[in-house]
Amino acid sequence: MTTLRNARMLTRYMAWANQRIFDAVAALPEGEATKPRRSVFKNIVHTLNHVYVIDLIFQAHLEGREHGFRARNTPDSPPLDELRRAQHALDDWYIAWSDGLTDSGLERKVNFTFVGGGEGTMTCAEILMHLVNHTTYHRGYIADMLYQVPANPPTTDLTVFIRDVPLKLD
Repeated sequence: MTTLRNARMLTRYMAWANQRIFDAVAALPEGEATKPRRSVFKNIVHTLNHVYVIDLIFQAHLEGREHGFRARNTPDSPPLDELRRAQHALDDWYIAWSDGLTDSGLERKVNFTFVGGGEGTMTCAEILMHLVNHTTYHRGYIADMLYQVPANPPTTDLTVFIRDVPLKLD
């Protein structure tokens, strides 16, 4: 199971990877980030927006409140710079949340209703693992769309984060 140290490392990893992907998207030629792509989502920004929406939904689950979303994405996306600021603030929230966790808090069960229907129960550790996997999955979509530009996606591997970002979590 996820330890407190791993939880704190993973929230920092998510923030680092998000920053790198937003940097790459912001560096694209004008119009490329919102250009229609063959993807489950409309474009690169809409894919980033989906990740943000899911992060918001699970933040609400962790806080025990309603999130107000009826779908896993919004019909339209905010401008890239606005979305980037919002994601950064949410990443900061997840880091602060993980810093405030205890062992028992990590194993706390959270009951919620899935956006698509049905009831769910996950521990806080399981939610965090879902979020890490979810963002990694969709960074793969974004990497493919970046190659279509053509542009090289940034490296966002966990191993690179561990190698390049000194952490003092103990």
